[in-house]
Amino acid sequence: MDATPTVSSHVELGSADDEGFTSLRRPARPRAERYEIGRSLRERSPRSEMAHWRPGPGRIDPVRQVVASHEGRLPWLIPVRIGRMIASPYTFLRGTAGLMADDFAALPHTGITPVICGDAHLGNFGFYASPERELVFDLNDFDEAHPGPWEWDLRRLVASVYVAGRVNGFRESACADAVQHCVAEYREQIAHLSDRPLLARSFEQLNVDAMRGAASKASFRDEIERAARRARRRTSDRALPRFTERRDGTRRLVEEPPVITRPSADDRELLDGALDGYLNTLKPHWARILGGYRILDVAHKVVGVGSVGLRAYVALCEGSDPEDVVFLQLKQARRSVIAKHQHGALAWHRHQGQRVVEYQQALQTVSDPLLGWATAGEHQYYVRQFRDMKGAIVVEDINAGALADYAGICGYLLAKSHARTSGASIIAGYCGGSDKLDDSLARFARLYADQVEKDHAALVDAVRRGELAAEAA
Repeated sequence: MDATPTVSSHVELGSADDEGFTSLRRPARPRAERYEIGRSLRERSPRSEMAHWRPGPGRIDPVRQVVASHEGRLPWLIPVRIGRMIASPYTFLRGTAGLMADDFAALPHTGITPVICGDAHLGNFGFYASPERELVFDLNDFDEAHPGPWEWDLRRLVASVYVAGRVNGFRESACADAVQHCVAEYREQIAHLSDRPLLARSFEQLNVDAMRGAASKASFRDEIERAARRARRRTSDRALPRFTERRDGTRRLVEEPPVITRPSADDRELLDGALDGYLNTLKPHWARILGGYRILDVAHKVVGVGSVGLRAYVALCEGSDPEDVVFLQLKQARRSVIAKHQHGALAWHRHQGQRVVEYQQALQTVSDPLLGWATAGEHQYYVRQFRDMKGAIVVEDINAGALADYAGICGYLLAKSHARTSGASIIAGYCGGSDKLDDSLARFARLYADQVEKDHAALVDAVRRGELAAEAA
């Protein structure tokens, strides 16, 4: 099971080569033909090879890789990032999308390259509000989104399932069952969508009722209800007493160092100008509406695990009266960890914030209407609503049966996202109707979970030896 893979080179078949998807004057390949292309890829890249993982002799030391990923981050926040990453193997996995991409690049893959999330772990699915203010559940983090091998998303997702199961103390069999359920749902959904009209694929979405209906365990249905209630309370008006205070008759964001801090006057000037430029990236209706607000205050606010140390700001904006507020979030956007493995040192994207926004809109069925991008000085950002009914399933709070249910929902949603861009029929042909891929990826997930635990232990040891500073999470 852990033998070195026999496939020595990648199979390259970029789905973007199908010119029928770039012009209304040329037909695309028929679905049946595309499905057979996918099936034929099994001969050169067998599904059984998906089971293998063994670190190669040239694999970079994980602690060195973590240190290298700190380049360009705010130095005073690096101990916060390390503190969050050493909390558990699961939080370590969340912070190491780059390490995982480097590992996966050394493995065989089919060469089918839709737009992928690039960081598709369990924690990057969640609730948010549609433009109609309905609560939906979907992929919700796109900092690493980029065209790339679909397998990388699925490998990262199943690894996170297995690692989360171990952290929660579940049996190995329960972790494997959750992974198999995840892959089966991915496989069945990609096959279902590949048979549907192209436009119909883009309307698939999962609201709270549908999510509850997909859950087989009462405990998970209860967790969905709790998470949905929490998400509905996360709105701008409810955030006012939590994040703001009145000072000299004006609302200001509350400082909570090191998590919430105020930028320098020069940075504030740059950010205010960047937000004016951001209006030009919105659709005219939303730009006009948002232009009716004014910026009251801006603060730097630490978010996530992988993003800690990157520049992330919250802007408090007031409309026609003091209770009419919106919180905007600016998150620094850098080159995706997928990019160097797809096209080397040359960047495809002139603005990394625009990349995040456009790929988010490609992968999500519905998106925040205030998504846009901005530039402040030498840094690029994407902008979104900060309090937009965002919420998540707390993986640490669920039991083994609920984990299997949740993993299945995430597999379903990942397939939906991949099918929205390109390659659904080819992926479906490769995956097939049997459980061969499910079994292979369950074996891979176990082996890679071992690797994550070893890498996490190495980082913990580096902190204990005093080589890296860490601030308690």
